Amino acid sequence: MFRQTVLPRWKGFNLLGAFVMNSPGKFEEEDFQMISDLGFDFVRLPLNYTFWIDYDDPFEINEGKLSIVDDCVRWGEKYGIHVNVALHRAPGYSVAKDRVEPFDLWRDAEGLDAFKLHWTALAKRYKGIPSDKVSFNMVNEPAGVSPEAHLKVMAETTRAIHKIDPDRLTLCDGLQYGNLPQIDIANLAPENVGQSCRAYIPAGITHYRALWVDRKRNFPQAQWPGGYAEDGAWDTERIFKHYGAWAALAQNFCMGVHCGEGGCFNLTPHDVVLRWMEDVLDALKTYNIGIALWNFKGGFGILDSERADAEYVDYKGHRLDKKMLDLLRKY
Repeated sequence: MFRQTVLPRWKGFNLLGAFVMNSPGKFEEEDFQMISDLGFDFVRLPLNYTFWIDYDDPFEINEGKLSIVDDCVRWGEKYGIHVNVALHRAPGYSVAKDRVEPFDLWRDAEGLDAFKLHWTALAKRYKGIPSDKVSFNMVNEPAGVSPEAHLKVMAETTRAIHKIDPDRLTLCDGLQYGNLPQIDIANLAPENVGQSCRAYIPAGITHYRALWVDRKRNFPQAQWPGGYAEDGAWDTERIFKHYGAWAALAQNFCMGVHCGEGGCFNLTPHDVVLRWMEDVLDALKTYNIGIALWNFKGGFGILDSERADAEYVDYKGHRLDKKMLDLLRKY
């Protein structure tokens, strides 16, 4: 059986303090403390680069505005939590449709130049902090790009980072929104490059009735096993086969693999969520792949998720989904 052996099996959550356009752009130390107290050791920061530019210019980085990331790095060290710095919106690309980028990261030289500028600024800022404390996740969920174009951007940018900070761990998302392991990227494994997958399959469960997916979509009733996706029904066997491909890549190329996002939106029936999640977590544990739930607080999380059919207990003034927490701890 294949297993991922390069990275620790980090488990934790995404924190969304600088993710959505025009939000306040801040993080809370309390989140780090609670995550640690609950037994987890990983935080991913899906970031929007526009929070630290001036004049809406991708080439005008305001270093002072990066203090929000500095805080997270400091709190991560304080509470024993690995901090994964991720560009959810990068110059020239994002899966979100709330901004029109001035160029295309995958096709325009200007886009690649801006992308490298931001990552080298972060590399300089956190140089010397070991990779067991801080890692970089290059760009969230690439799609609509060829493997060759994706490899070019990832290889050039990680090498620019490593000229500044040779030991920095960088993670590249798989293609097709993080669902397809990329063999070309695996060839970068000797350069301290890993890959990041997702736990959003099947979409008929994980994004059941989520309006941002498709406002006109007629979602079939969510069920597990037998959850629906565009490529047909999914069950436990397909889940294990899917993550087995990631484990095979990890072992064959001696490459680290981590699942950077996953979970179910709060409109999916809670009993379906728990059955699906147990199979996913079982598979990831079998292959020694860690996971970060999207998110900690909110519709995918264990705190304040507002599920109509979940039982909650009080935890430091928040509504805690104890059954989901227990499942995450079990695996």
